[in-house]
Amino acid sequence: MKKLSVKKLALAGMLCALCVVGSVFSFPMFGSKCAPIQHMVNVTCAVLLGPWWGVGVAFVASLLRNLLGLGSLMAFPGSMFGALLCGLVYHKTKNILATMVGEVFGTSILGGLCAYPVAIFLMGKSAGDIAFYAYIVPFLISTAVGSIIAGVLVYSLQRSGALRSMQQSLS
Repeated sequence: MKKLSVKKLALAGMLCALCVVGSVFSFPMFGSKCAPIQHMVNVTCAVLLGPWWGVGVAFVASLLRNLLGLGSLMAFPGSMFGALLCGLVYHKTKNILATMVGEVFGTSILGGLCAYPVAIFLMGKSAGDIAFYAYIVPFLISTAVGSIIAGVLVYSLQRSGALRSMQQSLS
């Protein structure tokens, strides 16, 4: 079994805190709170920490946002599917653009489709009140904005050489 990295744990904690604080900067979109900072963090976690750390950060950030009243139950499927998919894409390809696309697809399509049963069974929404695809569009807007922010950040780190140094210090 691998030894738990204190550096990775510290970075995950800081990124999780950034998600919670960043959720204050959200905007309503078709019945969902769009928080692009969560998606920026998902891509950053994928590049620096890997898919499983990314899912963990997404889960803890969603939990904290809900406990603090800063998010809804939609935060769970909306962030965790994107974190997993973009983490797996980066792990396999090391391509930042593909990672951003993985985040957008994972959050908007997979997370949006999984948000529908969450809304019905856990939030008590009537199936007639929401369409099956109702969460895809707001999730798409939020994740696209967050992924673009992350792309600018990660490309900047890559061009300066800081990204490779950060990745090496975490491995």
